[in-house]
Amino acid sequence: MMRWAFDAGYRRYEWKCNALNAPSRRAAQRLGFSFEGVFRQMMIVKGRNRDTAWFAMTELDWVGLARAHEKWQEPTKINGQGKQEKRLSDLTTPYRCAFDPSLQETNPTP
Repeated sequence: MMRWAFDAGYRRYEWKCNALNAPSRRAAQRLGFSFEGVFRQMMIVKGRNRDTAWFAMTELDWVGLARAHEKWQEPTKINGQGKQEKRLSDLTTPYRCAFDPSLQETNPTP
């Protein structure tokens, strides 16, 4: 879907999720989305305030991210047990502009 969006001429692709949903936040980073912040009290869900974590990638980010996704999916990069040799997040990290501070364990060490 990301490829379609950028091929169709969109300049920006966004991922928004409940700020309490850590698996969704990790998925956004793994796919190469850059963390843009948390919109506090963005909406009311089931009578409670909900904060929304916001991630995005731009068409310029996609140039490198597309190569990272393609490399990750190459059949030659899959070992005998059917697993990729490298994690997708290892390949997308160089193309992210900002990291989610709530996911410190996934941020590269300086």
